[in-house]
Amino acid sequence: MKFTSELNICPMKNLILLLNFSLLVAVTSINAQQSNLIIENSPILDYGELQINDVATIPDYESKDNKIKITGTIYQSDGVTPAKDVLLYVEQPNEYGDFDLRETNDKRYVQHRAWVKTDANGQYTIYTFVPGGDRRFNQLQQIYPLIKVGSKPEYALDTFLFEEDPLLSKACRKKIAKKGDLSRILTPKNVDGLLVAERNIVLKSDLVASK
Repeated sequence: MKFTSELNICPMKNLILLLNFSLLVAVTSINAQQSNLIIENSPILDYGELQINDVATIPDYESKDNKIKITGTIYQSDGVTPAKDVLLYVEQPNEYGDFDLRETNDKRYVQHRAWVKTDANGQYTIYTFVPGGDRRFNQLQQIYPLIKVGSKPEYALDTFLFEEDPLLSKACRKKIAKKGDLSRILTPKNVDGLLVAERNIVLKSDLVASK
């Protein structure tokens, strides 16, 4: 895996998506303008018979340390109006920074993944754990999200980052601030023994969610 000098300032592991269920393709990074990246044949619709609602739990949650509840509101492009029935998919590495890849019926997928659909107030909640950073490649702790609104194509959001990540350097923060979305850096608080963090999302201007 190669990184440019810019990426070395703010190291990020490429997003792993199942683009054709047989090949794992690295498709984005902090410099790839993730919020504008359209993903085809992605795992966001690979939920089978799961009943998707506004609360989801990552597999293996109960057995993990550093459990975290991520909650927030997804807004229309005006940043004010809540967007209901928006599908949010997340996947992440395990606590060691590695993607736990599985295969079922000839389909490969990331084990630690979940789907939520916002409620009437645009809200969602995900119970997961803080992912590890891949120290072999000097990579940050990250959660990788995708968004889908109605029949519109899904697209990737900037990854969720963590305030306490030792690799989240001043240079990296400055780069993120320049892009104007410091809210992607989660600042968990301990609430009755559980880490809790908020991540609000504003939809792209060319998408209109249900009202």
